[in-house]
Amino acid sequence: MNYTELFLAIKDYVQNDFPTSTWTDVAGTGTLSTTGTEQVNSFIKQSERRIYNTVQLLDLRRNATGLCTANNKYLTVPADWLANFSLASIDPTTGEYEYLLNKDVNYIREVFPNPTATGKPKYYAMFDQNSYILGPTPNIQYEMELHYFFYPETIVTAQNTWLGTNFPFALLYGSLLEAYTFMKGAQDMMGVYQVRYNEAMALLKQYAEGKNRQDMYRTEQVRYPVK
Repeated sequence: MNYTELFLAIKDYVQNDFPTSTWTDVAGTGTLSTTGTEQVNSFIKQSERRIYNTVQLLDLRRNATGLCTANNKYLTVPADWLANFSLASIDPTTGEYEYLLNKDVNYIREVFPNPTATGKPKYYAMFDQNSYILGPTPNIQYEMELHYFFYPETIVTAQNTWLGTNFPFALLYGSLLEAYTFMKGAQDMMGVYQVRYNEAMALLKQYAEGKNRQDMYRTEQVRYPVK
């Protein structure tokens, strides 16, 4: 399901064209408005974020490489970074990977109290929303490889996404819940959408956090008794 198909399906399901809404601003000096397209786009984006924060999809992982510099204990995170998956340093001579252990800032400050004492980084911690602190302070320049979580581009602008292509029913029913909440719709239909959404999310979690984490060589296939 692409964006156009999703957009039309939402309006068809709830039988609402979402006309432009106009209201007076807080200061009372003018008017503001939201078009129907903007409203539906908002429902879709809210649904995507809810799904992305509920299920650990591979589509939410990204890889980036960068450099930490000698005598600088801080490392900047990518602009679209949300959460850590792993951080490794790459030896400039052998090319070997060594994964750093995630700790708190206070741990690194206590174990490495002198920031001028340098060595190969063994630990990292979130210093703030934009950077890591490394321990010990790097003695030379190292290439760093970061795996992290991020929000993929919304289907509203991408037109096609992994979620829309592979699990369109999860995105559709999530968007319908947002739309029907906005409409203050009937509780019986809200209940129907919620059940369908829960069923879709159960299948998505089974795929992302079950099938994606195993193979049939080491894990037995699911079998049901035959009567």
